[in-house]
Amino acid sequence: MSRVVIIGNGPAGISTALYTTRAGIETIIIGKDHGALGKAKEIENYYGFEQPISGQSLIDEGISQALRIGATVIKDEVLGISYDGKLTIQTKDKEYTADSVVIATGTSRLAPKIKGLKEFEGSGVSYCAVCDAFFYRGKDVAVLGEGEYAVHEALELLPTSKSVTLLTNGKEPGVTVPEGILVNTNAIEALEGADLLDKVIFSDNSVLTISGLFIAIGVAGSTALAKKIGALTDGNKIVVNENMATNVPGLYAAGDCTGGLLQISKAVYEGAKAGNEVIRYIRKNSSK
Repeated sequence: MSRVVIIGNGPAGISTALYTTRAGIETIIIGKDHGALGKAKEIENYYGFEQPISGQSLIDEGISQALRIGATVIKDEVLGISYDGKLTIQTKDKEYTADSVVIATGTSRLAPKIKGLKEFEGSGVSYCAVCDAFFYRGKDVAVLGEGEYAVHEALELLPTSKSVTLLTNGKEPGVTVPEGILVNTNAIEALEGADLLDKVIFSDNSVLTISGLFIAIGVAGSTALAKKIGALTDGNKIVVNENMATNVPGLYAAGDCTGGLLQISKAVYEGAKAGNEVIRYIRKNSSK
């Protein structure tokens, strides 16, 4: 049976699932939380609701609808996407293979406000370990973050780098850090270097000399996931065509992660569009 994995359980992801599930495609929806929409107290500008509805209630109704028609909804954190004959989604708990994947995780998280971080993007600061590990072979590198995603990125770097340090920026690690990864919990004051990043300055005036810093705050954002598999991005949005398809065959994106109007109605439309295109893609390739 063909399978689609949808990353994100908000309006775009659920809308996608309503079409793929009804088309007889095994549909797995993976989401860690409900993002900004889950925190919205009242929504008054969405069609079909005479009275305001909370974001959480809207999400719950959508998930129940998807479950009723046969979709599988899993609470887990997606750490990466790769391709080896089939698309593979790595989560905190396991791996899933799929014929098609839809990224519907909303907008990417903003980078922390650290002096020098923006200036060194592309010159020592990266947002994708699997993309850029090659450039730091045999060098000292660091990962900024304290959760599962940060550890995942550190493990990607460990086999090729001279050393890997997890920088938690004043926080305690939220997960067990595997052997071989160093940990520095000091608060970060600034990043410094000439043309390229070469040191991290901490608030206690201590210094860590590194060649590369990989940002992995919180969970993997939409553009970080896209970059891991070679999909084109533009700033904090995933580049898609009129069919919600990325440049990677079988990979689609929908909702806030594609930019434009950040509204539920737009997310639902793009989810529906992506769902129908996934159906066409899978049926076309399964007939070959």
